[in-house]
Amino acid sequence: MSAATQAPPEPTAPALEVRKPPTRKRLVPYWLLLPGILWLLVFFAAPLVYQASTSLQTGSLEEGFKVTWHIATYWDALGEYWPQFVRSVAFAAIATLLCLVLGYPLAYLIAFKAGRWRNVVMILVIAPFFTSFLIRTLAWKTILADGGPVVGVLNSLHILDVTSAIGLTEGTRVLATPLAVVCGLTYNFLPFMILPLYTCLERIDPRLHEAAGDLYAKPATTFRRVTFPLSMPGVVAGTLLTFIPAAGDYINAELLGSTDQKMIGNVIQSQFLRVLDYPTAAALSFILMAAILAMVTIYIRKSGTEDLV
Repeated sequence: MSAATQAPPEPTAPALEVRKPPTRKRLVPYWLLLPGILWLLVFFAAPLVYQASTSLQTGSLEEGFKVTWHIATYWDALGEYWPQFVRSVAFAAIATLLCLVLGYPLAYLIAFKAGRWRNVVMILVIAPFFTSFLIRTLAWKTILADGGPVVGVLNSLHILDVTSAIGLTEGTRVLATPLAVVCGLTYNFLPFMILPLYTCLERIDPRLHEAAGDLYAKPATTFRRVTFPLSMPGVVAGTLLTFIPAAGDYINAELLGSTDQKMIGNVIQSQFLRVLDYPTAAALSFILMAAILAMVTIYIRKSGTEDLV
């Protein structure tokens, strides 16, 4: 009786068939990536492979160069030009630190205090990019000229006595000294520090500062515990964008320095265009690239931003 009164089971709905998108639609993302991949292959990967093969060649310009897998070129180049490597890293590190010290307050001012003048200040920061890098560097030869007002003021304040004591200048002369090269690097790469810092600081919610004030935090404490930690991605990005090109730069050392301030970029340029020792120049380029890559990786991991790697 109970079986007769039991309701019949409901018909089960047919399983929905999952249809894959057509092959053409699935290939659309790869087609969009194709121009960028081709660009990297032609203008990055291919020259990199060519330089790698050049660094393993032996010969001369008259007889021609052949790939002989001469790895000793790397050791010879590093053993002969290691002072230029150390000098390049030192100059780039000092310039990066100065850019951070000078750029952070300006980026903070633009992000939080500039108000309606924000766009004007940003234009002033970007304006140097509208002038040639070479012209901007040549202008520093006039600024730091021996009889110029800058050197006169520094000399009257006895600042040059201090810089001479630590080896940054020579007597009352600033040009053709390490200080001149560092000043040129700092000026030319300062916008690369300011822009990432400003972008990161602008994203900080001002209500966090108000909350810190409500909790009786002093401005210095608010900056140390709230603002600076939240701006660390901008600090890391700015230091990388400044240090990497500064370490390989050669124009500032060529125009503002002397033979005693030559950086590794000057050596590579000379080996390629004057000495015509292509294997040594290529080996130096790869050593510089490997050294910068190692330092950048360690720096990023130590700064706690492994997600950028």
